[in-house]
Amino acid sequence: MAKDKSLRETEILTEQSLVKKIWDIADVLSSAGVSFTDYITQLTYLLFLKMDNEREDLGLKSSIKKGYKWKDLADLSGEDLVDKYEEILKELAKEKGIVGTIFTKATNKINRPAMLKKVIELLNEQNWYMMEGDFKGTIYESILEKNGQDKKSGAGQYFTPRPLISAIVDCVDPKITETVADPACGTAGFLLAAYEHMKKQSKDIEKQNFLKNNAFYGADNTDLVVTLASMNMYLHDIGIKKSPIVCADSLVDKNDNTYDVVLANPPFGTRPKGAVEVSSSRPEFIKTSDNQVNFLQHIMSMVRTGGRVGVVLPDSILTDGGSTKLVREKLLKEYNLHTILRLPTGIFYAQGVKTNVLFFERGKETKEIWVYDYRTGVKHTLVTKPLERKDLDEFVECYRKGNLNKREETYSEKNPNGRWRCFSKDEIYGRNELRLDFKWLNFDEEDERSIEEVVSDMEKEADIIKKQVSELKKILERI
Repeated sequence: MAKDKSLRETEILTEQSLVKKIWDIADVLSSAGVSFTDYITQLTYLLFLKMDNEREDLGLKSSIKKGYKWKDLADLSGEDLVDKYEEILKELAKEKGIVGTIFTKATNKINRPAMLKKVIELLNEQNWYMMEGDFKGTIYESILEKNGQDKKSGAGQYFTPRPLISAIVDCVDPKITETVADPACGTAGFLLAAYEHMKKQSKDIEKQNFLKNNAFYGADNTDLVVTLASMNMYLHDIGIKKSPIVCADSLVDKNDNTYDVVLANPPFGTRPKGAVEVSSSRPEFIKTSDNQVNFLQHIMSMVRTGGRVGVVLPDSILTDGGSTKLVREKLLKEYNLHTILRLPTGIFYAQGVKTNVLFFERGKETKEIWVYDYRTGVKHTLVTKPLERKDLDEFVECYRKGNLNKREETYSEKNPNGRWRCFSKDEIYGRNELRLDFKWLNFDEEDERSIEEVVSDMEKEADIIKKQVSELKKILERI
């Protein structure tokens, strides 16, 4: 027992030391004008080359064609190093399978030979391929998380808090024989959490092979994110031959496949300028310009009958009228929206966002909705009081996965501030505009944000007002 503990402590130190080494170089490159996110991307390309070389040294088949391997690069220096590296990136981006996915539209962002050499020397210090999948995967995930926490990198938009992901996965409870999809996968946090949850359920070889090679599907429309997500899965020994991650705009690149489980935190707001109109390729959707409403419709279409969904969505999904209300009606009539988890602000890198997790199943009408209010009277900040998994333990316990009919309210006349409450069909359909923003708790709430967070929120609100004024001016000019 003591030996196991000592081994684990050594492992933790090694993990921490490796992440520190990698991040120390990130600081050096940052001072030279290379962003954290660009550095992580280049590290990913080089790490794949290094691991492929290690496989070949063990007598295993290389995934990379001759002339574009680690050994063609590692001993070079100066401009020869940069030129060869850029040639390798260009060629491997044309490949199919896992290589082509990881090198999707790859370009070099480290143009200084000495800096590039430093990253190569760092990777040469370790034998990465022989590390246990969980270990090297954890290291990479730690790097992605650290990158997501860095405000300058802008990577936080791709990063859902891992404690929240863990709680959602525990509730939805994907099984080892099921398929799991995320149509806006970011760096694959939901898919990896699902994998960790599922792999413990059976040691059967066929089931484990299915889990690693056929169980998952993820999509993202950003090249950088597809690279990071694919490498994240690869380092966990998932999708070794073919990455389960694809570069696609889920809302217009129609995928007719359906899945047993869908887990997602789709992007909020409107479609980017110049993007293809969703209605042009998805005429079956209720027409709207809101990204989140279209993603909800897409998720509703991609889950199999009897399948389960856990999705993070903003308050507007539960309250807006017009097309959003029509989608809400469809959700209640054709799906069992059995649970809503109200989330507090301060847990996402985009400050001030009010969100909920919607849990629903396809094929049955909604007869009642259970609501857990983890917003009223709850305060979190990213720095001083970040969300932890234990904060959601009560919700997960109340959820009663596999036994939804055994749920019991914590709310009552004697305990009006119980956070877990059931609303009947009459209470749902009797609400004005079919609004699902259920509120009943009455706590005195104080603003516990730091000065930096208040300033950040004010800056964001000012940007929104500025944008709205600009749009209003354009409208007035056309009148």
